[in-house]
Amino acid sequence: MAAAEKALWFIESHYSEELSLGRIAEVAGVSPFHLARLFQAMTGCSVVRYLRARRMTEAARRLAAGAPDILEVALASGYGSHEAFTRAFGEQFGLSPASVRERGSVAGLALVEPWRTADGVQVALDEPRLAHDGTRLIAGLGCRYTPDTTQGIPAQWQRLSLHHAAALPKRQTAYGVCCNSDDEGSFEYIAGVDVPGFGGLDPALSTLRLPARAYVVATHHGHISEIRHTWQAFVGDWLPRSGLQLVDAPEFEKYGADFDDTSGIGDVEIWLPLQS
Repeated sequence: MAAAEKALWFIESHYSEELSLGRIAEVAGVSPFHLARLFQAMTGCSVVRYLRARRMTEAARRLAAGAPDILEVALASGYGSHEAFTRAFGEQFGLSPASVRERGSVAGLALVEPWRTADGVQVALDEPRLAHDGTRLIAGLGCRYTPDTTQGIPAQWQRLSLHHAAALPKRQTAYGVCCNSDDEGSFEYIAGVDVPGFGGLDPALSTLRLPARAYVVATHHGHISEIRHTWQAFVGDWLPRSGLQLVDAPEFEKYGADFDDTSGIGDVEIWLPLQS
């Protein structure tokens, strides 16, 4: 069973419990950061948002069926108080729990049904390879994202090219580094290049030292907009079957000289750090 399927199964069978991204990732067998990236690529929303929507959907059904005690429904949905549940319910549906119970129907509510992984896009993944990379110094433009806001990454590369390229050494290889993640799935993305040192750089630039380590590497072919499907096949399907263990460390996408940043076409390598 792939990591995403494990995560979905765990959410569906434990959504009434107090769940965190870290706990779900532990069951899925990947790090919180990797699960957040994979889940976003597969479902289009974050793990936390999906979990909340599924809880509210099942709660709405119970209320419409005449559940007599709203607090009991709240507790069964993972909320510790009537007030917190009512607030979350209103944010999801624009109605109060009491009004849905009075209506006796979920018609017109934006319900979220369990995601079926079989509906996802399938990618024929080239067999990943093992590699070792030496110490690398990265400098570029850093921004923080959640799994729901990664659509801003292309604009980040454009800002780097327009406003900061002159301050960086000219390189034929660029790096998109994901680092500094938290348990909610938020992470920092650095769009940049490798540099010989950090001295004399514009202080507005973000810097990161990648120590020498072992990686497993997969290659994405085609347009860059479809790279999420390669991530899904790599992290969600191939990796759990490989027996390899990732370490909680920065990972990166490597854009070689053949990548055309105007058309978005060209091979991109995905480098995931391995336990030594």
